Amino acid sequence: MLALWGVVFVVALVAMVKGADWLIAGAEKIGLALGLSPFIVGVTIVGIGTSFPELVSSLAATFQGVTDVVAANAIGSNIANILLIIGIAAIIGRRLVVSKSLIDLDLPLLAISTVLILGVVWDRQITFGESLLLLVTYGVYLLYTILHRDDEEHPGILAEILPSRQDRRGHILAHQGKKFIRPKLTAMDFVMLALGILGLAVGAKYLIDSLVNLSAILNVATGIIAITAVAVGTSLPELLVSAKAALHKKSEMAIGNIFGSNVFNSLVVIGLPGMFRTLSVDGQIFAIGVPTMALATLLFVISGISRRIHIWEGVFYVALYVLFIAKLFSWF
Repeated sequence: MLALWGVVFVVALVAMVKGADWLIAGAEKIGLALGLSPFIVGVTIVGIGTSFPELVSSLAATFQGVTDVVAANAIGSNIANILLIIGIAAIIGRRLVVSKSLIDLDLPLLAISTVLILGVVWDRQITFGESLLLLVTYGVYLLYTILHRDDEEHPGILAEILPSRQDRRGHILAHQGKKFIRPKLTAMDFVMLALGILGLAVGAKYLIDSLVNLSAILNVATGIIAITAVAVGTSLPELLVSAKAALHKKSEMAIGNIFGSNVFNSLVVIGLPGMFRTLSVDGQIFAIGVPTMALATLLFVISGISRRIHIWEGVFYVALYVLFIAKLFSWF
C-alpha cells in the first residue's frame, strides 16, 4: 500500500504542475486575444497562475477536512523557495546580483506578508477574519502594482512580476516597447485551458487522498508531508528555471520570482482556504516551520538590501534547509 500511494502522490503532483502550465498557457493567450495588456496578463494570469498547484491543493485539503495541510503547504513552499531554490541558484551562478533596488516595494512587502503570517498563526489556528485580512492585503498589493507601475513599456517591471516560468512566456516580453498585436485564438487554446483545470482538480483530489493515506501508513502528521514533499514538489518547476537562469547569469529572473511567489503563498494560499473553514496549524509546523520561515525571510531580506547573494550564502541557505528537514523528521 505504501508503494501504491507513493505512486499516486507523485502522479497527482505531476498532474497538478502540468495542469497549471496548460491553464496558464491557455488563459494567457486568451487574455491577450481579448485585449488585456501584456503587463496585466503578467501580473494576473501568469503571476497568480504559477502558484495554482499550492492554492488548489490547499483548497482541496480544506474541503476534505485536512486543514493542517494549508499552513504547512504555504510555509513549506516559502522555506523551499528561499533556502533551496535561491541557495542552489547562488551555488550554480556563483553569485546572484540584482541591478534594481528592492527596498522600495519588494522587500517591505515580503517582510509585511511574513509578519502577518507570524501574527495569524500565533494561536495555532487561522480564522475567517484573519483570512479576510490576508486577502485584503493581497488585493491592495495587486491594485498598487497595477496602478503605480513605472511604465508599461518597461520590460524590467514585467520581468520582476512574472514568476519562474516566465522564460516560457517570452512572447509577452517581446511585445514590450512596440505595437502589440493580439494573437489569434484556436480551439487548442481552449482545450489546453480545459485540460489545465481538469489536471489541477483531479490532481489535487488524489494528492490529498494520497497524503492522508501516506501519513497514516508512515505514522507521520499530514502537515509534515505537506511542508516537505508537497512544498518541494510544487516548487520543482521554479527550482529548475531559477537554476537555469543562474547558469546564464540572469539573476533578476532567478531571484525576482521568489518575491511574488512567497507573498502569494502567505496571503492567498492561506487566506482563501481560510474563508471556508478555520485552519489548524500542526505542532511541529508551528515549532519548527514557522521560525524557519521567519529566519529564511530575514536572511533573504538582508541579502536583498545588498542586492547580491554570494556562493557561500547559497551553501549556507541549502545547509539550513537540510537542517530544517532533519529537525522535522528528528534525524538528530
